[in-house]
Amino acid sequence: MRVLLIDNSSAMRRIIAGALKRMGHHDIVEAANGREGLEQVSASGIDLAITDWTMPEMDGIEFTRAVRAMDTTRDLPVLMVTTNATRDHIVEAVNAGVSGYVVKPFTPDTLRQKIEMLVGHAEAP
Repeated sequence: MRVLLIDNSSAMRRIIAGALKRMGHHDIVEAANGREGLEQVSASGIDLAITDWTMPEMDGIEFTRAVRAMDTTRDLPVLMVTTNATRDHIVEAVNAGVSGYVVKPFTPDTLRQKIEMLVGHAEAP
């Protein structure tokens, strides 16, 4: 499974990538904002996108809406990992088309459970 990590924080990308690698996922592509993420989705055959909400140039909500608007990616699982934890934020994210939602800070187990919910067993074959 090829996973796209989108977060303007390189530290957060490292944390999530480390958790993914411990789950057995080593095919990880990174982007610093939604615009770069869209470029990766178009070019890289992504199976799961994990995105932050708040980023420069294109945020996670705009990224999700753009992914949902394209025929080739409308069914791509998108997991939002963010500090935005209010009910209004969650409703906005769901309305934009996110598939799952994790609030920072999170545990690796929470991340694993959400990924399993979206794409099946999180262990690599």
